[in-house]
Amino acid sequence: MIKIKSIIAAIMLVFTLTQCNSQTKKTTTMETTNATQTATKEIIVDVRSVEEWNEDGHADCSVNYPLDQFASKIEELKKYDKVILVCRSGNRAGIAKGQLQSAGYTKEIENLGPWQNVTCKTK
Repeated sequence: MIKIKSIIAAIMLVFTLTQCNSQTKKTTTMETTNATQTATKEIIVDVRSVEEWNEDGHADCSVNYPLDQFASKIEELKKYDKVILVCRSGNRAGIAKGQLQSAGYTKEIENLGPWQNVTCKTK
C-alpha cells in the first residue's frame, strides 16, 4: 500500500512540475512576441503609378510612392524599422529596394511582389 501511494505521489509531482514549466515557457514567449510587435515600426509602400493605384486597386494599409518619385521619399522611410515594397509583379519593388539600400537604409526591406500579397493588420 505504501508503495502504491509513493508511486502516485511521484506521478503527481512530475505532472505538477511539467505543468509549471510549460506555463512559464508560454508566458515568456508571449512577452517576447508582444515586445517584438511593439518595437517594429513598418510601412507598406506601393511603387506603382498613381493611375495603377487608383484604377487597379491597392491595399488599404499601404501608401503610394510611385517609383519615379520614390527617391524623394527615402529620407522619410529611414524612420521605419521595416519597409515592405509592392507593385504589380515585384520588379519595380526590387528597383525601389535597390534605391533604399544605395541611399544607406540598413534596416529590414522586403519585396513582397504584387500588391495583392499584402495582408493588412487590424488593430
